[in-house]
Amino acid sequence: MVKISVLKLSNKRVVDSDGSEMGILHNIVAEANTGSLRELVVRPSDELDASKFKQEDGYVFIPFDAVSAVKDVIVVDTQRIRVRA
Repeated sequence: MVKISVLKLSNKRVVDSDGSEMGILHNIVAEANTGSLRELVVRPSDELDASKFKQEDGYVFIPFDAVSAVKDVIVVDTQRIRVRA
């Protein structure tokens, strides 16, 4: 498993699996008891339909289990994104 410092992820672009801009990574939410990564906190791009996501203070929350790759950008698999209930 490749390890990546959270500091290197700061301000990284987040795109969906089609290459569409979703926004810029602001923070990551982890479960306190286990350390499991839960959600990406993203400053949404103007093109993103933020109504599909949990939102707070102008940020959208994307489930971490939808992340398919972390390289120059963070790629989120659109098939794994759960629509906000």
